Amino acid sequence: MKDLKEKISSGEWKRFLSNPLSLASIIFIGVLVLFALFAYVFIPDKSSNANQQHLELATKKPGFEARFLKRRINEPVEKGSIIESLFAGKKTSYEFYSIEKFYIKGDSIIIFEYNEGSGRGLKRVFHLIDVAFSVDTEREIERDGENYSFYEYLGKKNNISRQELTSLIRNEMITKKKFVFGTDRFGRDLFSRLIIGARVSLSVGFIAVFISLLIGILLGSLAGYYDGMIDNIIMWFINVIWSVPTLLMVIALTMVLGKGFWQIFVAVGLTMWVEVARVVRGEVMSQRKLEYVDAARVSGLNDFRILFRHILPNILSPIIIISAANFASAILIEAGLSFLGIGVQPPVPSWGTMIRDHYGYIIVDKAYLAFIPGISIMLLVLSFTLIGNGLRDAFDVKAN
Repeated sequence: MKDLKEKISSGEWKRFLSNPLSLASIIFIGVLVLFALFAYVFIPDKSSNANQQHLELATKKPGFEARFLKRRINEPVEKGSIIESLFAGKKTSYEFYSIEKFYIKGDSIIIFEYNEGSGRGLKRVFHLIDVAFSVDTEREIERDGENYSFYEYLGKKNNISRQELTSLIRNEMITKKKFVFGTDRFGRDLFSRLIIGARVSLSVGFIAVFISLLIGILLGSLAGYYDGMIDNIIMWFINVIWSVPTLLMVIALTMVLGKGFWQIFVAVGLTMWVEVARVVRGEVMSQRKLEYVDAARVSGLNDFRILFRHILPNILSPIIIISAANFASAILIEAGLSFLGIGVQPPVPSWGTMIRDHYGYIIVDKAYLAFIPGISIMLLVLSFTLIGNGLRDAFDVKAN
């Protein structure tokens, strides 16, 4: 019997890695996985689901820069763990206001929000303390007519002079942001949402393929190993599922399970096991006639041990190949469902949802809003397809 380690040492994996297209695809997917997994380490918008909106900055082109005023939120913000912040983002302690022009007058900062037109943007006035510190100015700062008695307040609470406060506002609370891929129609950073959206595509691939392998290997192995009634019943069930269009089946399951993050993963996985079951059944039927299976039976091994400890390791090659193909299919199905509005629901970003939100911009000069997520889907699906082709060529004995 040839186990997985022997397969690796036999040169099949070496042939696979020597294929430049397959190697480039693995590198691309590996880099994308790292980017998606640790997205909140480097993306500009670190809010949950990268959902920070600035409607006045909607549909700005790639490379656009804007100045922002960071204003402390006058509410306590729950601090999550480092791991939670790393993988799920965190609630920000600031409100961000885009700035076209600002100046400091007395104890206040006056800003005019960004306005692409000829006129000035919306005017806002904030007390300097209310920008730099998390305070409720109506309750904590005493009033003297129309003016804040902030000297007394600062002396008691923060031990900071007015000059230091002004310097703090100018140097730390006024920031610049660059939108690498521009902004979407809600003024959200497109690059940040693209990276977070990669999590959905990769997750649906992994989870859907895992579910399909779990069901397909079990049913396919039983159908291929046993003749008679068991094989007939399983094949009847496989043929019934096979006869239903995949997209229609996924839509039906989505309607039953509901719309949501995990529901779409389960729905896609429950429709992809048929191909795995058919392949496994055929491979098991050919393996069960070989001498090592007869030897295992004579040795007194039970059917379960023969099937899953001896036959299954010898049919890993076609299973791995079809898994790569199913990855690509799962990503396309999820993108299609999100485009139709029955996939992952907002505010969770999805590449299919991003295309749906911006496909109308294709006929104007902002077609990149739909092209960028579309090209991302194309590259990811192409990478998994090339990996599947590379695995097929590497494990094909006749071709080698």
